[in-house]
Amino acid sequence: MSKLTGKVAVVTGASKGIGAGIARELAAAGASVVVNYASSKEGADRVVAEIEGKGGKAVAVQGDVSKSADVTRLFAEAKAAFGSLDILVNNAGVYQFGSLDDLTEEEFHRQFNTNVLGLLLTTQEGVRHFGAEGGSVINIGSTISQLPMANSSIYTATKSAVDGITQVLSKELAGQNIRVNSINPGSVETEGTHAAGMAGSELEKQIVAQTPLGRIGRPDDIGTIAVFLASPESGWLTGERLLASGGMR
Repeated sequence: MSKLTGKVAVVTGASKGIGAGIARELAAAGASVVVNYASSKEGADRVVAEIEGKGGKAVAVQGDVSKSADVTRLFAEAKAAFGSLDILVNNAGVYQFGSLDDLTEEEFHRQFNTNVLGLLLTTQEGVRHFGAEGGSVINIGSTISQLPMANSSIYTATKSAVDGITQVLSKELAGQNIRVNSINPGSVETEGTHAAGMAGSELEKQIVAQTPLGRIGRPDDIGTIAVFLASPESGWLTGERLLASGGMR
């Protein structure tokens, strides 16, 4: 029997990148997966097709996690599709780097609305759908909260908030047998890093040179950690922040 057979997972922002990698790995471990997306229906449908093509169960559900009505609908559709909830992965996130001079109110609220408010709204609603046996909430942070970079003040602030929220909710929800942990990835090769021109860049070479394991990450590297945090094998862990950075500190 696979580790997550009979379990149901919601993964936000799962149409590509790390979210898609997590969705695929959870499904491979036996979970039925709700692949949430904000705008890329094509990407979400592709992830669902990949999961179903390997014998797994998945459904794509649109929803902007920063909007409470969308979040309510997301979990209602998850319940309609699979009937329960055991795992919530708060992966949806946005970023844009820029100097202090470039900071605007609009960009501040865009990042905080998705990366912080969205995480809180989905966890609030998700907790209402966990059964009496509890469940696992997995937040996706970033090593940037510990290894800050210039020109990343807003994004770093949002991911530092994720660290703090993980600690708070691990204590607040423990009485309901809900574990709350975070995975804080380092640099991971995704569609976004390719679009930003990072692949093969000098910055990527510098990061690899500082990474003991000698490469940047892949979405499945994060996905397998998510499987561990979702499974009974991590049943004694809550409030943890796991750095998934290939040893970069």
